[in-house]
Amino acid sequence: MFAQLQRASLSVQLNIAEGYALMSPRRFRNHLEIAYGSAVETKELLEILARNNLLPGDLAREAIQSCSRSQGLLLGLIKRYRDPGR
Repeated sequence: MFAQLQRASLSVQLNIAEGYALMSPRRFRNHLEIAYGSAVETKELLEILARNNLLPGDLAREAIQSCSRSQGLLLGLIKRYRDPGR
């Protein structure tokens, strides 16, 4: 499960970087949506690990909170790049 958590969390960062490098707003948005899906997966994995006491409580809460913030930021970017005026 920890390996899956590592892959999912790394996928967030890598999809943002790859999408940005493509220099196309439409393709960037697509990669942001993929990154958002990976962020959701990451948060779910963190919650499972926390429920099963596989992560210390404070660490789990902090990681889940950071993940929720990242999801919100990604949703804001996705919304920005959905604007037809871009």
